[in-house]
Amino acid sequence: MQTDPIADMLTRIRNGGRARMSKVALPNSRLLSEIARVLHETGYIAGYGDVAGAEKPTLQVEIRYGDDDLPIIEGIERISRPGRRVYVGAKKIPQIRSGLGIAILSTPRGVLTDTQAREAGIGGELLAKVW
Repeated sequence: MQTDPIADMLTRIRNGGRARMSKVALPNSRLLSEIARVLHETGYIAGYGDVAGAEKPTLQVEIRYGDDDLPIIEGIERISRPGRRVYVGAKKIPQIRSGLGIAILSTPRGVLTDTQAREAGIGGELLAKVW
């Protein structure tokens, strides 16, 4: 049993990019699918989807690489952890790398990027930052 599936997801994506893997597989949940959706919409991953015929629910994430054959994700870091939850209001949402990265938040309206949460005027739990 995993104590922090979000940190496991982020670590698998980070390690997969460093190992030049095209895809990584990880246990699936609704929250992890939403995080993958946000990463895909912002262009940090090439795609994601469920693995058909898998014994357990599995999510497959396609890692995106640039023209220089380096992963698009330079850094991906967990902010809120099970032992230390980090919540922010709409006015306190941090900018990552002066707006060049994104923060992923879990809000009452679902999983959003920092920009979407600021525009909606809602805060939430800071899950991760990506640059």
